[in-house]
Amino acid sequence: MHPPQLYSKIVTATVVFTLGSEMVFSQTTLVTANTIIQNRYTEITQSFIKNTSRSEQIKQLNQEAMRLSRQNRFQDASPKLETALAISRDIQERPLEAATFNNIGRVYQQQGKFPQAFNSYLQALAINKELSINEKTPGQAHIALGKTYSNLGYLSELQNQPELAIFFYKHCVNNREKVRLNPAAFTGEQLDAYDLTVTQTYYALGEELLKSDRTTEGQRILDLIKVEELEEYLQNVQGNQLTAKGIEITPPEKLIKQKLDQSLDSAVVLGKELTKLRQIPPEKRSLQQKQRIQQIAENQQKILDEFNNFINRPDVKAQLEQISRTARRQNLDLESLNAIRDNLARLPEKSVILYPLVLENSLELVLVSPDSPPIHRTVAVKKENLHQTILNFRKALENLSLDVKKPARQLYDWLIKPIEKDLTQAATQTIVYAPDGQLRYIPLAALFDGKQWLVQRYSINHITAASLTNFNTPPSSDLRILAAAFTKGSYTVEVANRKEIFSGLPFAAKEVENLATIVPGTKKILDNAFNPQTTVPQMDDFTIVHMATHAAFVVGKPEDSFILFGNGERVTLKDIATWSLPRVDLVVLSACETGLGGKLGNGEEILGFGYQMQKTGARSAIASLWAVDDGGTQALMSVFYALLPSGKLTKAEVLRQAQIALITGSSSQLGQQQDRIDSIPKSTVVSLSHPYYWAPFILIGNGL
Repeated sequence: MHPPQLYSKIVTATVVFTLGSEMVFSQTTLVTANTIIQNRYTEITQSFIKNTSRSEQIKQLNQEAMRLSRQNRFQDASPKLETALAISRDIQERPLEAATFNNIGRVYQQQGKFPQAFNSYLQALAINKELSINEKTPGQAHIALGKTYSNLGYLSELQNQPELAIFFYKHCVNNREKVRLNPAAFTGEQLDAYDLTVTQTYYALGEELLKSDRTTEGQRILDLIKVEELEEYLQNVQGNQLTAKGIEITPPEKLIKQKLDQSLDSAVVLGKELTKLRQIPPEKRSLQQKQRIQQIAENQQKILDEFNNFINRPDVKAQLEQISRTARRQNLDLESLNAIRDNLARLPEKSVILYPLVLENSLELVLVSPDSPPIHRTVAVKKENLHQTILNFRKALENLSLDVKKPARQLYDWLIKPIEKDLTQAATQTIVYAPDGQLRYIPLAALFDGKQWLVQRYSINHITAASLTNFNTPPSSDLRILAAAFTKGSYTVEVANRKEIFSGLPFAAKEVENLATIVPGTKKILDNAFNPQTTVPQMDDFTIVHMATHAAFVVGKPEDSFILFGNGERVTLKDIATWSLPRVDLVVLSACETGLGGKLGNGEEILGFGYQMQKTGARSAIASLWAVDDGGTQALMSVFYALLPSGKLTKAEVLRQAQIALITGSSSQLGQQQDRIDSIPKSTVVSLSHPYYWAPFILIGNGL
């Protein structure tokens, strides 16, 4: 509580003061007492201001020290950190004391003084553990505790101790995932005291696990990577009981955990006593108290040294080296894995989940099927080569004069060929796909095996993360469609610091008319009537919301990506979170764009769109990865909505059949639905076989 607030509660109409052992009620005493209160108020207010400025001083000293350290001026950096440490202890700023210890560790680490760095990180760990125990719900201290574990993991990695790095990284993840149930805790200020961002820690853990062939654990962290990416992009991403489980500590790792917990618990007990003693001003401490402070500091150091010695013992090192070999043979975290397998097994089509992980020098593939342990394949390709091929593929997809099959074949060889036999063995019909990084900018459906496109073999269903997705909620049998379109006029919109003109879509009106013909009772909204104020409140009255309008998924902040309504108003990716669509099965955006201006980021805006739609309660969404020819969109959507009402096919399979109809130029496979799409000119269908027309549409979420 701020001092003025605190002391406003002290002065009341009637005051009774205890002075020494006597109760005094005289007017003189009241005046004296009020003077005492005012003096004490002034004293505490000044102390508050002084401590606030000293907290800023600690932060500045840390920032200056890390700047000097980056310049290899370690002798100049260290005294600043020692000063920051002394001040933080003097004013009892425990979180800043822990952050300073982390930075001391980083400076030692940069000099190659690994034992000293390890010791400093353990000091920070003990403080953050103490602070986390006092939190009623996991919050700031748990986040700081997790990040300190990340520093220990990175230090272990630098010393070529992969099993120990995995152990510490897991603890970072597990603390982080606990906090995700209370996402508001992520909004607090964090001092720069950590070598890796949290996302980098998740990736480092994934890389170490997969390099060690610990595929079951690897699958788990690949899923949680998506959740953490969403947090960094959107913020305040709510976890659930499945994400809160984090990643399992294996039985062999529990030996290390038990010793570490014992060490930290002992250090925490001493730390609490030390905190109380340090609250006594130095000039008022007795000789005994000064000696006890010294003794506690030495005992704490001894406890942490014992843990350091423990993990360096030959028998413990041998145990650590056995961990990966043991973990490969164990069915770890069966609860989480079985939940995913069960979801897959209950899908009407044979389905698998594919997780790619893009690393600097390799592409890691993890495949999960209902009937076997996760499968891991490593593909030797540098990230820069993968990114260049993705860019070439994007250009060829959008420029019909370029050879699209060459990059499509190369990407097939990297992403699908290594698991081709596994897909066949699992009798796969649907690939549930959780893409990573720039792979989000390309359609898996348009990979080419030399004879046919991938969509001609499998349905493709994108997800954000398995732990955030309900695969099995069936769609409503009552098909009610709201179809909105932006058909005329134009609007100038600022997109990522530049102005773009978005004009009405000439075929959008026809697209909506066709939809209404195929599905009687469809409600149509066009142009100015298609505005957020009147349209959004109506959406949950329908099972499908179809918007034939521009949407832009832009690299940058969630506020930069938007859906353009027919009256020129924008609804940003951030705004979508306020929508409530629990009765909507599918949201369709038929004219989206990504990678505007050829700029590709990490695809978080596409991941973010999928999650935001999911957060509204809508079960799935269809969006496009580039601005599609209007005629092609009309043709594909006509086939899609011709098939959908039958209820015999999943949404993922309906999209696949619509795409195949454009590829082959024939709709004969539609059987009884043939009469519903006779309005599409045969010449138009034949001319739409290039993936530019059919490939951009991706289904995200529940594919049923």
